[in-house]
Parts: sequence; C-alpha cells; structure tokens
Amino acid sequence: MNTHFILRATMIAALYISITYALAPISYGPLQFRLSEALTVLPILYPEAIYGLFIGTLIANIFGGLGVWDIFGGSLATLIAAWLTYRFRSTIWAYVSPIIVNAFIVGGYLSILYAMPFWFTILSIGFSEAIIVFAIGYPLILVLKKYKL
Repeated sequence: MNTHFILRATMIAALYISITYALAPISYGPLQFRLSEALTVLPILYPEAIYGLFIGTLIANIFGGLGVWDIFGGSLATLIAAWLTYRFRSTIWAYVSPIIVNAFIVGGYLSILYAMPFWFTILSIGFSEAIIVFAIGYPLILVLKKYKL
C-alpha cells in the first residue's frame, strides 16, 4: 500500500458516503435506490476500491438509521461484492456480483426488519442494484478505462 492507494480508497469512501447521504430519502429503507452503488464496480480497475467501498458503506450505514443489521450486514455485503467484483474483473460476473450479493444479503435482512415478503424484497433490491450497476456503473468503467483515470 502506498499513498496513492490509500488516497484513492479514501476518495472512494468519501464519494460513497456523500452520494448516499445526499440522496438519503432513496438510499435507505425497504425499497431503496442507492445511487452510490454505482461505485461497486470500481474494483474492476482499482483494488483499493474494495477498502474504500467497505469503509464508505460502513460509515454511511452507521448513520443510516437501521442499526446493527445494516452496519454489519450491509458492510459485509459490500465487502464480499467488492472482492468478487475484483476477482472476476475481466468477466460479466464483475457486474453481476454486487447485484446478487446485495439482493440476497441486504434484501434478506430488510425483509426481516420491515416484515416484508422475502422474495419481493430480494427482487426489489436486486432490480434497483441492476439498474444502477448497468446504467451508471458500467458507463463509469468505460469512461475511466478510456481516459485511463
């Protein structure tokens, strides 16, 4: 780890937190559309994004109001998804990993916390995650690759 690595991880964490808080009404709850999840594809290009996303999610969820479930469950989901994204970075699974992981882990505990039907919550989280990953995250990766940022 060098200064550049730590700085980029910190910037990713700060971006995740800022976007999540700026859009708090749609970032938290049983039906969410967390635009900061577009950053979950960054491990495709930057391994340090794994740390930045984990820390960003952890901090965003500490102040998100869902308590221990979201702090630990959401942060763990992000850590797993980020590692899988990095691991499968040259395949479509890099984009699919955060969708599946968040759908089942986050959707699972949200269905319990809000007493909502399990499969409805899983599909809702998965659908919103898929829209964000493919509509924002994928183009973000293309731009970063093109300009070698």
